[in-house]
Amino acid sequence: FMLMNSFSTSADTLQALSKYPELGTGSELEFVQNKAPKVTESDLTPATWPAAPDNEWCPPGHGDLYPAMLGSGTLDKLLAKGFKYMFVSNSDNLGATMDLKLLAYFAASKAPFMMEVATRTDADKKGGHLAKDAATGGLLLRETAQCPEEDEKEFQNVAKYKFFNTNNLWVDLEALKKQFDNNGGSLPLPVMKNGKTVDPRDKNSTKVIQLETAMGAAISCFPGATAVVIPRSRFAPVKTTNDLFALRSDAYVLTPDFRIELAPSRKGVPPNIKLDGKYKFVDAMDTLIPNGVPSLINCNKLTIEGEVV
Repeated sequence: FMLMNSFSTSADTLQALSKYPELGTGSELEFVQNKAPKVTESDLTPATWPAAPDNEWCPPGHGDLYPAMLGSGTLDKLLAKGFKYMFVSNSDNLGATMDLKLLAYFAASKAPFMMEVATRTDADKKGGHLAKDAATGGLLLRETAQCPEEDEKEFQNVAKYKFFNTNNLWVDLEALKKQFDNNGGSLPLPVMKNGKTVDPRDKNSTKVIQLETAMGAAISCFPGATAVVIPRSRFAPVKTTNDLFALRSDAYVLTPDFRIELAPSRKGVPPNIKLDGKYKFVDAMDTLIPNGVPSLINCNKLTIEGEVV
């Protein structure tokens, strides 16, 4: 078990996990990803924000997993200890677990890289999806940030692009090392431009650009990479307050082995929650539900527009 932290999450994470010394400490437990300057949208200079200088920096996306592993020595350390396979998932995916059946399948396939994908629903239409490279026939990941505005409707066509990336990934570490060697110490991941504000809580603060890569995009870097369709039970993300709102409800259940899954009656389809932008952060969302989240077990869609008073 190992974590990739950012400069803004490392201290809090280590403090929270200090009560579990059996997990390890220091470099046995974590490595810290790189950080990049936010770029001012208007003139492309590094952003400045004297009120909170930490806001001038950002993690360069979870695609930084690979160079951070190499640069920190983590990849070489794992290989030296005899580790061959790595399972990696987003820490906010509460459905991701080490599944020995999937590990056995991956090892038997001899593939260098395997992505777990799930069937898209309307709740997933804005997320990245799996596609085939027309030139090579290989698999690639298309993210929302890579989609031109005029193609957005087709990008969200769940009947055409049927599978989305859960970001549960299986990687052959020896193959990863080989790709680094073949590419001069890097992986040729596509760089995405994300528009933000320098202070994420202040919409009126300086508009900036964050340059990021996605770890799932590495599927196009490995000849012979593959994907496997997994049940929705392995995907319970908490990326937004929309997700958290649903996850706190009775639409999800806690299994005896402490996994969080959609309730069986949902038949693999989560409720589609859309909260107003006023409730983007958890403290604001909590003001909506002083008595807890309402029952969503039979809810298909819930939309909240404007401020609730």
